[in-house]
Amino acid sequence: KGPFFKKSGDRGQHGNVHPFSDEDASIETLSHCSSFSDTASVADEEAGDDTAQEDFQYKLKGFIDSTVDKSAKTRQGALDGLKTAMATRILYEFISERRMTITDSIERCLKKGKGEEQRAAASLACLLCIQLGSGIESEEVFKTLKPIFKNILADGSANIQARQAVATGLGLCTLVAEDDILDVHATMECFENLFTRSYARMDGTCPLISPQTSQLHTNALLSWALLLTICTSHICVCEHLPKLPRLLESEDVNMRIAAGETIALLFELARDMDSEFEFDAWEQLCDKLNALATDCNKHRAKTDKRKQRSVFRDVLKAVEEGDFQCETIRFGTERMIIDSWVRKRTYDAFREFVGSGMNYHLQANEFIRDVFELGPPMLVDSATMKAMKISRFERHLHNSAAFKARTKARSKFRDKRVDVGEF
Repeated sequence: KGPFFKKSGDRGQHGNVHPFSDEDASIETLSHCSSFSDTASVADEEAGDDTAQEDFQYKLKGFIDSTVDKSAKTRQGALDGLKTAMATRILYEFISERRMTITDSIERCLKKGKGEEQRAAASLACLLCIQLGSGIESEEVFKTLKPIFKNILADGSANIQARQAVATGLGLCTLVAEDDILDVHATMECFENLFTRSYARMDGTCPLISPQTSQLHTNALLSWALLLTICTSHICVCEHLPKLPRLLESEDVNMRIAAGETIALLFELARDMDSEFEFDAWEQLCDKLNALATDCNKHRAKTDKRKQRSVFRDVLKAVEEGDFQCETIRFGTERMIIDSWVRKRTYDAFREFVGSGMNYHLQANEFIRDVFELGPPMLVDSATMKAMKISRFERHLHNSAAFKARTKARSKFRDKRVDVGEF
């Protein structure tokens, strides 16, 4: 088993494969399955329906077979179907038996496919590792795919969308399935070779980079930060913290935000290692972060400025005071608090792949529960789940009342405002 995450409990319960209908082949129609309570009630109601389960498995087998079809459109549809199923269900036993077949399909699509197909294959590789968890099975999958990932990532002539997807996928797969800390460092160096190309020059000018390439560098930076959460070293922090602020000069708002969050993460890790940690250019950095938190440049889009200001207010608090804006994630009868930049980076990385199925995986996926220290999955009977549910009509009444109260409060506030001119 890998040194970073350990599986706990018996994986036998993952054999519960819940059926879905013929209309549920797309992500949109399957998104409702992310609700664990809905899935649980469906499972209770259809526990004896062997035919439905056989139809579900038959459909998955069809997706697997179609990944080697001659038609690129068919292969793309099959990859998307498998992604949807893995993002919204726990399929451990079904996938474990066919993991090498699925891995071969992913390898073939990565090598011979074009942009969108390669991107779907990279995402499927991550979901496969998330389903298998941290152990020998995911290690075997990753051992096959890692060289291909790294070749695509380093190949400047490869499709840019494929490289973007691989930059994200390689980071998560390494987190889940890499069993050698030296290989983790080697992968981090691959990411460094990319995002450091976006550093502002010493004279303050920024390199000319296309938006697509900037997105590639942003993905590489976020994956590098993700791996930093499992192999932090004082040397690594001291080496990169003085340089990362140069990314704050980027013209790309996503790169600026990723850089800011990574800087906050580095400060958090540094202070965890040394409570007396001091940064030489602390005042200059705080001035820069404050400027971004109050940015009002007219040449930037309003939505970009709003998003940037919100993030950098939190980053500034992290650097100045070591503070973090906690967030509570509720799923079923449980809740999880995102109380650190390390936890946030990890949560965001998993959510990027499972999407709306994140709450379901937090409840039922043993590996993800281990990562966030949630303990074994809780068993809730159908009667309790039904008692917890709110009818659609009750939810509508609650939302209407909340909307009216909010409107009244805002109206009062608007009435009290006066024109104070330029601030």
